[in-house]
Amino acid sequence: MFRRRHNNHVIQEHDIAYQEEKINELKAAIGPLSGRSQKFCTDPCLRRYLKDRNWNVLKSKTMLEETLRWRSSYKPEEICWHEVGHEGETGKAYRANFRDREGRTVLVMRPGNQNSSSHESQLRYSVYILENAMLNLPEGQEEMVWLVDFTGWSVGSVPMKTARATINILQNHYPETLAAAFLYNPPRIFEVFWKAAKVFLDPSTVQKMKFVYPNDGQSMEVMKKHFDLDMLPMELGGKMDIKYDHREYSEAMRSDDIKMANFWGSSVEKPSCENVERSSAAAASPESSSSLA
Repeated sequence: MFRRRHNNHVIQEHDIAYQEEKINELKAAIGPLSGRSQKFCTDPCLRRYLKDRNWNVLKSKTMLEETLRWRSSYKPEEICWHEVGHEGETGKAYRANFRDREGRTVLVMRPGNQNSSSHESQLRYSVYILENAMLNLPEGQEEMVWLVDFTGWSVGSVPMKTARATINILQNHYPETLAAAFLYNPPRIFEVFWKAAKVFLDPSTVQKMKFVYPNDGQSMEVMKKHFDLDMLPMELGGKMDIKYDHREYSEAMRSDDIKMANFWGSSVEKPSCENVERSSAAAASPESSSSLA
């Protein structure tokens, strides 16, 4: 997703037989897998790594093996909401309850709502959000969409160290998962930050960044093309009067933690999210919930 590459195999990318051949070659190159690695390496997953590496099997194998080592060490699928939920209290990043017009999962990001100074905690929250988005992709979808609201953003909102580390995780371990990113109402000063950040991105990823300004009718047409404005929050140019509700979102994430634990299998080294969240739910008193953007 974030690697520099040339378009040497554009024709082959649209050739299903060619893709299947390369997927089988990559399977053979990797060799037998077991456990979570086997579950991770689905055909669509292998296709994403191949596409990111111009369908070069050896380069794809190297990239995929690095991801498998990272996942074995970092264990992103075992991060639970009760560990990182404090990072989301201000609604700085969350999975929306609406999709784009193509039915893809939407992540809303509001970097101006930064509430943490912990580099590692921010990274773990970002990984949690990505894993949750992948878990909730509709059948047949491999890409997600980002909506980035720059209200309240400043240069210090996201330290360059954290931004670079996040980009490294994205480019190395979540290739070809971004369909488009809509940067809503970025201030002029963001251009300086953007010039520094985009040098780390693949040119094709840079092309996926759509700058949208509420006072620019032409750029707002881009939003209308990709989103149903009746479902889009007002602060993002839509018509829906809806706000992020952390309590409601937490309930949804606790439910997803159970789904994640069931999908991957609970860790034997620590209590599973399923057990922790069931205990939390049993101890919590009923609360009324409100709408969630």
